[in-house]
Amino acid sequence: MPERNPLLVDSYDYELPSRLIASRPAEPKDSAKLLVYDRKTGNITHAVFHEILDFIPKEYAVILNDTKVIKARIFGRKESGGKVELLINSPLGNNRFLVYIRGRVKAGTTLFFDHDLTALVDVLHEDGTRTVRFYQNKKELDFPALHEVLEQIGHVPLPPYIKREDTKQDEQDYQTLFASKIGAVAAPTASLHFTDALFQKMQAQHESAYVTLHVGAGTFKPVEADNIKEHVMHSEFYDIPEATRQIIDSDKKILAVGTTVTRTIEYYVRSHRPTGQSDLFLHPNNPPQRVDALLTNFHLPKSTLLMLVASFTGLEKALEIYHEAIAEEYKFFSYGDAMLIL
Repeated sequence: MPERNPLLVDSYDYELPSRLIASRPAEPKDSAKLLVYDRKTGNITHAVFHEILDFIPKEYAVILNDTKVIKARIFGRKESGGKVELLINSPLGNNRFLVYIRGRVKAGTTLFFDHDLTALVDVLHEDGTRTVRFYQNKKELDFPALHEVLEQIGHVPLPPYIKREDTKQDEQDYQTLFASKIGAVAAPTASLHFTDALFQKMQAQHESAYVTLHVGAGTFKPVEADNIKEHVMHSEFYDIPEATRQIIDSDKKILAVGTTVTRTIEYYVRSHRPTGQSDLFLHPNNPPQRVDALLTNFHLPKSTLLMLVASFTGLEKALEIYHEAIAEEYKFFSYGDAMLIL
């Protein structure tokens, strides 16, 4: 069989039985499966997540994403009475917000939600996003004020492939232990496997630090171009504090916990900007320059996240690993099992 072309989106396709899509996390969380791939030896080891510290070399610093998922999904109605669903993607500044709206709307439309919250649709964008302004009792809301309302009426924005309604339990399950900076609409899922005890043990053994990258809904957006070089990557706000920059700027080995951390570090290395908007697209023809190891989950076929994994392993090896994970009945996607690439 000829080798697949790593620049073609179709090369990143694979068949996943629907039973392997996790709808809830493992219980306890660190009982999830862990696949360890060693790039030096080519060996694949099957383990359990609570054994992860047996595999991470002692000299590695561990960098995590401290973003906090907001209750970004709200349900309301139009002036006509028709139902509408709105997903907040990101603040744009000047009290404008980029959102997705399920249901037809026109510019100038007002949408109505609980707690006297309304949204005025300002601009319809060609990519399906909308720019809106939010009001409560006719007072325009900034992001902190909107967040307070969302805490009352919003829903956890579970990914579209989790085919169930969100529950109160998801408010804990779809949030990392160290989430602190509000702004994400999707969790940095590689970190969801840590329990308090395992996380404290990891911190005792490894220098750890944080970046912030507010994961947007664009992380689930399919690649629509045939050639990945033609794909327009979504951008997300990031910030890297001084202590973390010192680690990145040193020659210390780095384990990035998640694709979001990887993209943040790699964007900083290329741009030298500690804060801003990252739209970096990592793939086999644009591999990482600074991150030495990656902890991640298993990702959707033909997704930019699978392409990022292939930037570490090469396309053929990434697909080989995924096929072995399927054969071993690993659970996939946000609430699924984990993979460590060393």
